[in-house]
Amino acid sequence: MAVDNMPETPKKTLNFIEAIVEQDIKDGVNNGRIQTRFPPEPNGYLHIGHAKAICMDFGIAQKYNGICNLRFDDTNPVKEDVEYVDSIQEDIQWLGYKWANVYYASDYFQQLWDLAVRLIKEGKAYVDEQSAEVIAQQKGTPTQAGTESPYRNRSVEENLDLFMKMTNGEIEDGKMVLRAKIDMANPNMHFRDPIMYRIITSHPHHRTGNKWKVYPMYDFAHGQSDYFEGVTHSICTLEFVVHRPLYDWFIDQFAEGDYRPRQYEFNRLNITYTVMSKRKMLQLVKEGLVAGWDDPRMPTICGLRRRGFTPESIHSFIDKIGYTKVEGTIDLGLLEHSVREDLKAKAPRVCAILDPVRMVITNYPEGQKEEFTVEENADNPELGNRKQIFGRELYIERGDFMEDAPKDFYRLSPNGREVRLKNAYIVKATGCEKDANGNVTTVYCEYDPETKSGTEGGNRKVKSTINWVETESCLKAEVRLYDRLFAVEDPSASDEDFRSQLNPDSLKVVKNCCIESALKDAKPGDHFQFLKQGYFVVDKDSTADNVIFNRTVSLKDNWAKKA
Repeated sequence: MAVDNMPETPKKTLNFIEAIVEQDIKDGVNNGRIQTRFPPEPNGYLHIGHAKAICMDFGIAQKYNGICNLRFDDTNPVKEDVEYVDSIQEDIQWLGYKWANVYYASDYFQQLWDLAVRLIKEGKAYVDEQSAEVIAQQKGTPTQAGTESPYRNRSVEENLDLFMKMTNGEIEDGKMVLRAKIDMANPNMHFRDPIMYRIITSHPHHRTGNKWKVYPMYDFAHGQSDYFEGVTHSICTLEFVVHRPLYDWFIDQFAEGDYRPRQYEFNRLNITYTVMSKRKMLQLVKEGLVAGWDDPRMPTICGLRRRGFTPESIHSFIDKIGYTKVEGTIDLGLLEHSVREDLKAKAPRVCAILDPVRMVITNYPEGQKEEFTVEENADNPELGNRKQIFGRELYIERGDFMEDAPKDFYRLSPNGREVRLKNAYIVKATGCEKDANGNVTTVYCEYDPETKSGTEGGNRKVKSTINWVETESCLKAEVRLYDRLFAVEDPSASDEDFRSQLNPDSLKVVKNCCIESALKDAKPGDHFQFLKQGYFVVDKDSTADNVIFNRTVSLKDNWAKKA
C-alpha cells in the first residue's frame, strides 16, 4: 500500500567516475559490462592512499553489479616479495572487500613477450644498446624534440636476434633494452620511444623463479593486462593522465573488435603530518626510526589497524574527502575525527589511571568491597553494563590532587572542596603523605556514604568528577601514547631531510598504568574509551603478563590549537 507524504531519502551525489560509469551503462559501452581491478605492485605495504583507490575500484564494482579483480603488478623482481602479496590481501579483506579473482602481471609474461615480438616484426620496436642516462638525455624536453637513437633503424632480423639473446640471458643487466618505435618529436614525452623491456638476471621472480631474464615495463604491461582480463574501467591516480595516450596506443596495436578498456584518473590522497612515499616509508623502517611497517604511527593500513582505526572509520574518511580531479592535501585531523566519530558509540568507556597516586578513604570500612553496575557506553545502551569494584583504597590521577591549589582548581585539595568519584561517592581530601623528595605518595579522603550514585543522595551536585580504580583488583598495564609521526604539516616541503622533521614526542610509553579490572580479559583489537584520556586498543603484542594498550586518538584534536 502506498504511503503519502513520506519524505524522500536524499540521493547521494555521484562522483565524476560514477557519472561516467552510469553513462557508459546507459550507452551500452562494452555491452554495459562493468569490470574494474586493483593493481598494486607487491613492493611494500599498502597505505591510506591505497585505501582510497581500493574503495573506488571495489566500490564501483559493488555498486553497479560488476566485478573487481585483484592483480599484482609483479614486473620488477628486484623489489617484490611474497610478504607484500600476503599483506595486501589481508588489508583488502580487512576493509571489507572481496575480489572476484586474483591475477598477476606475471600470468601474462608469455602473452606480453609474444606481443613484443609481434611489434618487432611490424617495425614498431627495436633493441637499444645505449645506457639509461643517454636514453633519458636523448628524449629532449617538453618544448624540444628528442634525438633518435643510433639503433632506431636496425633491421627486423637484427632486433629479433638481439631480443632473443636478451631473453636467453646472454646479455648483461643494463646493456640493452627493447623500445617502442613511436615518435621522438611527440609533445607527450611518454611517446618518445618508451622502454618496453629491460634485462633482470640478478634476482629471481617470486612466482616464476629464473624462467624469465627480461621483464616488461609498467606502461607496456598495464594496459595489455587490463585488456587480457576484460577490464572496462581502469581507474588510477592523476599522475597517469599523461600515460593514458600511450596506454591506448599499445592496446590499439593488437586489439580486435569494439571492446576497449578505458583509463580514468582521480586525485591521489595526500595527508598532513605524514609521508605517502613507499621509498620514504621503507627508509623509516630500515633505519629503525619506526618499529616496522605496522608501527601505529605509520600511514600504512596495517599500522592504522594496529593503532585502532576501524574499517568503518576509513570508509567514512574517504566518503568525506571524495574523488575529484584537483590535487590537494587533507588535514590529518579529519581522519582522526572519523575514528572518534565511529568509536564514540562503539567503545566501552572505562576508568584508566595513567599516572596513579594512592588514595585512602579513611572513613570507609576496612576490608569492605562494593560492586557497582555501570553502563558500558551512555550513547549505546546495547553494549550493556559491567561491574566496577570499589574499596577503601583507590588509585586516582596524580593531576587530580593538588595540596596548595588555586581557587579555580576544582578537583581534590585539602581545602574542604568536594568532588565525585565517577559512578561512586562524593569525597573530600583531608591531607596527604609525601616521600623524601616532596612527591605525594598517598592522598587521604573522607566519603559521604549518603551520596552513592544512583541513589537520592547521589543527585547532590559538585563541580568536578574524577576517575579512579580499586587498588587490589585493578589491571596493571603498559600504555603507548601515539601521536603524529612528523612535527610539521608537510615533511617534504623544505630542503631538509624529511627524517629531521620527525616528531620526537610521537611515542611515549607509560608503564604500570592502572586500569579497571573489567579489562583483564580484553583481547588484541578490542577498543575502549579511557575516560578523559582518549580511545585505546589492545595491541597485538599483549600477553597475559603484559597487557598493552595503544592510544588510537585523543578525545580532542590537540594539534588544532598549535596551528
